[in-house]
Amino acid sequence: MASITHADAPQRPEFISMRKQKHMQQATRTAKHKPLSDSRTLAILGAGKMGGILLQAFAHYQGTPLLELSATVQHAERAGKLGERFNIPVTTDNRRTARNADVIFLCVKPQVADQVLAEIRPEVGPNKLIISIVASVPTSYIENKLGKEVPVIRAMPNTPSVVACGMTAICKGRYATDEHMDMAKKLFSSVGRCAVADENKMDAITGLSASGPAYIYIILESLAEAGVKVGLSRELATELAAQTVLGAAQMVLKTGEHPALLKEAVTTPAGCTIDGILELEEGKLRVTLIKAVVKATQRAKELLIAK
Repeated sequence: MASITHADAPQRPEFISMRKQKHMQQATRTAKHKPLSDSRTLAILGAGKMGGILLQAFAHYQGTPLLELSATVQHAERAGKLGERFNIPVTTDNRRTARNADVIFLCVKPQVADQVLAEIRPEVGPNKLIISIVASVPTSYIENKLGKEVPVIRAMPNTPSVVACGMTAICKGRYATDEHMDMAKKLFSSVGRCAVADENKMDAITGLSASGPAYIYIILESLAEAGVKVGLSRELATELAAQTVLGAAQMVLKTGEHPALLKEAVTTPAGCTIDGILELEEGKLRVTLIKAVVKATQRAKELLIAK
């Protein structure tokens, strides 16, 4: 007696049932995990300071792996101005904007995160990606508020992203996949560097690289003022200070050397640099910077509670 082949199988009810079940499972998986290669829209909810910087960066950089941008702001007047500036849809309607997006950037303040998550909850699901830059808010918090298996990635970028020199750290939530992480890496790498970190390090990253540009601006301003003090024009002193900081940072990144070793290369015996370093040590610059990062990290841990 001939055995039943796959071609014969559809004639038997049990095979029909198994095929239907398999097809339904496949369809469910497809619906839940839409290929990010098919993603074409990105929405920034909360185009304020950092959200606005990311909007500007993504709008101006041609390598961003998406075709359409949209955004929301709190006030209609600002929405109109941003819409005209970037020639994209900008509204005050978080829910509608989230409905029409494949990738949703959550860029609001921690104090209003609950409200915005409640607004967009009906419009999000496993087929969308949430990228949150909300300080102090863990991925589990967002997942619980949405109440669904929504892929969430937490990110902490900084303001130099606007000139494609940003530094962003990312981590994934419970339902985010490697494909979601790859998408986030591509987006943030288009505006600077991107590193993957454990979520329990994100508050420390906030205190260092997210707040860090402000510390560097104070150093730059001080160096420029010093240049004026010793007879340089303000314009020249500022340019010298800025390029010096940029060059020093590039030396660290490109050589891979420890900053202490690079410092030694500049500090010649009985030279002028060692006298300057002694003044910095006497003024406790090193300790003050460390304390600044520690204090900012502690504050980052408190933002969600403080709301």
